[in-house]
Amino acid sequence: MSQYVLRRLLIALPSLLGISAVLFFVLALAPGDPFSELATNPNVPPEVQAALRAKFGLDDPIYLRYLHWLNAMVHGDWGFSFVSRMDVDKLILQRLPATLYVIGSAQILALLIAIPVGVYAATKPYSLFDQIANTLAFVGFSLPTFFTGILFILIFSVTLDWLPFVYTTDIKATGIHWVLEMIRQAIMPVAVLGLFQAASMTRFVRSAMLDVIRLDYVTTARAKGLGQAKVIIKHVMRNAMIPVVTLIALQMPAVFGGAIVTEQIFRIPGIGSLLISSILSNDTPVVMAVTFVFACLVVLFNLIADVLYGWLDPRISFR
Repeated sequence: MSQYVLRRLLIALPSLLGISAVLFFVLALAPGDPFSELATNPNVPPEVQAALRAKFGLDDPIYLRYLHWLNAMVHGDWGFSFVSRMDVDKLILQRLPATLYVIGSAQILALLIAIPVGVYAATKPYSLFDQIANTLAFVGFSLPTFFTGILFILIFSVTLDWLPFVYTTDIKATGIHWVLEMIRQAIMPVAVLGLFQAASMTRFVRSAMLDVIRLDYVTTARAKGLGQAKVIIKHVMRNAMIPVVTLIALQMPAVFGGAIVTEQIFRIPGIGSLLISSILSNDTPVVMAVTFVFACLVVLFNLIADVLYGWLDPRISFR
């Protein structure tokens, strides 16, 4: 098991290296830099501007700047934010828990909805429940997250005044009241992301279940006298979940993309909103670090999917 995970990590290293190179060269070739505003500031002499650019290596060749950045990243130096005036790694560690909390809760919600609904719809194809589930799934992934987010704010915050529409981390409460308030303010962003993911997952679970439920070994299991619940849970679901795991792993970039939009709508202090503000202010070290963290998280979730393959499919060995 450990050797298998180590091999997958070694395979992921070239991918991360290629991603980092592409990100760095794209950002380096983009117009503007952290000191572009100094050029229009008459209070900053040209020699000071030149000294700052030389200090941070902005006038060096792109490949040399990339090698310096990569060496510093490997040694734990992620750079310095010119806007926030603090180290980038500390800035990301402050914002990362909020993003992981929202994304993780949304994925759990999506799975709790998609798996039972998709499985039951597959066992009752073309029934009234199946048609309602398909219709709601089509509506769910047809509506973008920014639309459903604004709709939720108008209904539950403005009209009904049930939930706060601004997410905050400095809650003035302790104990169980702090936990309840954290859950209360996370309901809308988690629902927006979770329902969007659940819509596509439900259709995929239903399709995977219908493909497996017609196979001969399922008919044989029923002929032996096994109950419907045991056949579905033990024999059908385990095989049907293999392509679902693939879908979840492939959807992770879209999940993080949706999280960026959701964080902007609900003012969540996560790394998605940090990325948008850093792009607008040309804070290149933060943009580079945040996008690289997103890439690492996507690779991590794909590694988890590979481990789940071995558990679900006995044909896959961890040797």
